[in-house]
Amino acid sequence: MSKWTTANLPDQTGRTIVVTGANSGLGAATARALSTAGARVILACRDTAKAERVAAGLPGATEVRELDLANLNSVRAFADSIERVDVLINNAGVMALPLRRTADGFEMQFGTNHLGHFALTNLLLDRITDRVVTVSSVAHRTGRIDLADPNWEQRRYDRWLAYGQSKLANLMFAFELQRRLAGEGAAVISVAAHPGYAATDLMSHTESIQDAIMWVGNRTLAPTAEAGALPTLFAATAAVAPGAFYGPDGFLGLRGYPARAGSARSARDRRVAAELWELSEKLCGLI
Repeated sequence: MSKWTTANLPDQTGRTIVVTGANSGLGAATARALSTAGARVILACRDTAKAERVAAGLPGATEVRELDLANLNSVRAFADSIERVDVLINNAGVMALPLRRTADGFEMQFGTNHLGHFALTNLLLDRITDRVVTVSSVAHRTGRIDLADPNWEQRRYDRWLAYGQSKLANLMFAFELQRRLAGEGAAVISVAAHPGYAATDLMSHTESIQDAIMWVGNRTLAPTAEAGALPTLFAATAAVAPGAFYGPDGFLGLRGYPARAGSARSARDRRVAAELWELSEKLCGLI
């Protein structure tokens, strides 16, 4: 593919698309592009006041609904409120936080980035008509799935390794979901994407000196959120390969235009993916 941009976005009139974390950064850029293309966009956000401000600036039909991925009761309530959706974009996330726990006791990054989206997708799956897009990161390459201690209860917490685990879990979930959908002969597909390096608020909540360092990087080196959203938009609207992973085509996948992306070998480990799925079902109370 050559230099795919929002100018290539197919007409989305008549389609309903849920974007998690659409109140800022990549999610807001994604919602704006889809709304401009004619989609009805549901902004699924914990901070509904911020989401309302974003929605007010969008040209198409929008709806703001509360969704706190760090609270499974909120995930269930949101899922119950949705009648039909064409595309679910699992975009929301947190990065490199100090050790915190979700309302259900999970490590915050694993609980929000992976388990919240895992539960949401499974609860909505019978009402999704086209595809699920799950946003991972190049940081998945630093991750390792610890099935015995995914919530960092037995080992010393490392915020960056925890982030890497959560983003590896996102990618493994996207791949495993596609295998299961294909095995059932479903028309719905699962695709993954990553933004590369993009200037977003995600990098300003480490509550450490790293916030200042990343702020400088955002201002001087990082492509815009609009550029970072392109792989997600491509994965959500273009003719894509089921189970594929898309990201920027430039140096180290950090910037550029949407293209097929490589992944760590660990992301393709089917045994661990199946075990992670079973563990996630248990943790989310889905079985």
